[in-house]
Amino acid sequence: MVNEDYNVNLDLNSHVKTYKLKVSIYQSDMCITVFMWQSHPKYPFLLLLNRDEFHSRPTDPLAWWGGAETILGGRDGLCGGTWLASTKDGKVAFLTNFREVQDIPQPNTRGDLPLRFLQSNKSPQEFAEEVLKEAHLYNGFNLVLVDICTSTMVYVFNRPKSGYLSVTPGIHVLTNASLDTPWPKAERLRHSFKELIDEYGEGEFPIKEMVEKLMTNTIKDDEQCLLPGIRPPELEFPLSSIFVDIQLPLGAYGTRSSSALFVTSNKEVTFYEKHLDQKQWKENTVTYQISET
Repeated sequence: MVNEDYNVNLDLNSHVKTYKLKVSIYQSDMCITVFMWQSHPKYPFLLLLNRDEFHSRPTDPLAWWGGAETILGGRDGLCGGTWLASTKDGKVAFLTNFREVQDIPQPNTRGDLPLRFLQSNKSPQEFAEEVLKEAHLYNGFNLVLVDICTSTMVYVFNRPKSGYLSVTPGIHVLTNASLDTPWPKAERLRHSFKELIDEYGEGEFPIKEMVEKLMTNTIKDDEQCLLPGIRPPELEFPLSSIFVDIQLPLGAYGTRSSSALFVTSNKEVTFYEKHLDQKQWKENTVTYQISET
């Protein structure tokens, strides 16, 4: 996921190239997440998320930020925001970009939105109201705000119009369109996720196994199912899988990390991330107990 438009010089294949993601067919934004909310006796919240980005974009892996156990998540090293993070007081926030043909000039950084919620004392609804007042300052986004302690989840969006709504219990998929838009890759992930949930029943879910089975899927769309109107088919096709790996003129692009965040009924959180670091996949898992105040 591209957290914001930017101009930057990068050394790609020994050639310095300046690239701008704004208003470009290379504005790649193919993150995807599936999550289950308030519909399982053991796991009131469970999320799997793939972040897709240029391999050259600076990124910090899953960790507590600043050495203090305040915010836990990965971090965009270029703009400083995040796509998925949580706190010990039971808050979670995650973000995807909204696919659109043209961006606005000089937008605010979308990756700051999850961070601001986690740093605030606001409820999901209160923060959603705050975001809507400035939603026009951002390129298209989907933002989900969670408060585990109050069993509250709110979906905030600014495309095709701005608004927010409470998320209903069940299984949901979020790509780069509105929540639960039935894109082919989204429906593949939803179907596979539900099959695994049915298989595991009410027992303990194997977090790494679920990531491997669901988030590494490289099946691509049939040509007649490719999403229309924004990119040419030769670019759309390799981006149509759940796990993305493609060489673009601007450099290697694809799934940089696969994350899973599981919350149990006794409010224990397990946050797992598998991330790409210098062409090597590395893992990290952090477990903590939510502190209710």
